[in-house]
Amino acid sequence: MVWAQPWLSNWCPAAWCTTLRVSTGSKRRNSPNSSGWQKKSASNLVQAIAQSRQRGLARLLFGLGIRHVGERGAALLSRRYRTITALAAASAEELAATNEIGPVIAESVLQFFANAENQHTIARLRDAGVSMEEITPDDTSTASPQILAGKVFVLTGTLPHLTRQEAQTLITAAGGRVTSSVTRKTDYVVAGTDPGSKYEQAQRLAIPILTEEDLDKLLRAES
Repeated sequence: MVWAQPWLSNWCPAAWCTTLRVSTGSKRRNSPNSSGWQKKSASNLVQAIAQSRQRGLARLLFGLGIRHVGERGAALLSRRYRTITALAAASAEELAATNEIGPVIAESVLQFFANAENQHTIARLRDAGVSMEEITPDDTSTASPQILAGKVFVLTGTLPHLTRQEAQTLITAAGGRVTSSVTRKTDYVVAGTDPGSKYEQAQRLAIPILTEEDLDKLLRAES
């Protein structure tokens, strides 16, 4: 995964607002009416970063979208290493020896932290005050409410103004979970253009299908 250069600086003067845009290789639609949506999406992403400041290392690791690292893997790594500095310094052998991690996830984590742009993003998030340490049970009373907690999302198609990684970051920061396949346990499918079979599966299972605007409304309801 490669983190692109900042894109939020036009919308927020604070330095920490200029961090989270991920390049996925997809093209964005440029239209005369897109600036309002971009500003709104940027605002939500900034809010998600701010609210994640005290949500701890496990939530941060999951939200970063490290390949092969799901919620459980993020929690296991967080409990084992306690800080992102210790995790980034771990060798492949040490990572693979962590319970339930193994060599595939270990190599993915190693490659993520070796990437210069990922290092830059983590540094910017640290400067923003985002928590880089594991939260203990005594700390959870200060966590922000998560309106999407327990909700399972699937993303499909090309969204108008958000990349999939940006949408996933917003969802996970609000407590939701993003999976790759549509099942009866899926709560929402967020669909853009050319959604494909996941859209059809959601229709067959009568799962609510959201647009990017619908997702935006859910996220704004958190504040």
